[in-house]
Amino acid sequence: MRKENKIVLWPLYFDSAKSRVEGRKVPKSVAVPSLKLDELRRAVEQLGLRYEIVSDGSHPKLSWQRSGMLIVFKVGSKTEMIRKIARQLLVARKGR
Repeated sequence: MRKENKIVLWPLYFDSAKSRVEGRKVPKSVAVPSLKLDELRRAVEQLGLRYEIVSDGSHPKLSWQRSGMLIVFKVGSKTEMIRKIARQLLVARKGR
């Protein structure tokens, strides 16, 4: 079932400890280590995007690991959105 105008974001898309084969979607230069779902949620909120949270979801490659996911309403392409969120995560991490 496709979700029109929505994309699914998993924390592993932004995890610097994961390889591209393991599911990371951003370059290592903008990836962050040990990303939690709540931190991803805050970055999406700071960008003003609408989202739904699924805290017990597990990525198909890691079905034993319940990392959760965000379903974000699309604004532009999925690639553009992932890159903007990755940059926001870096800004938030440096601000700590």
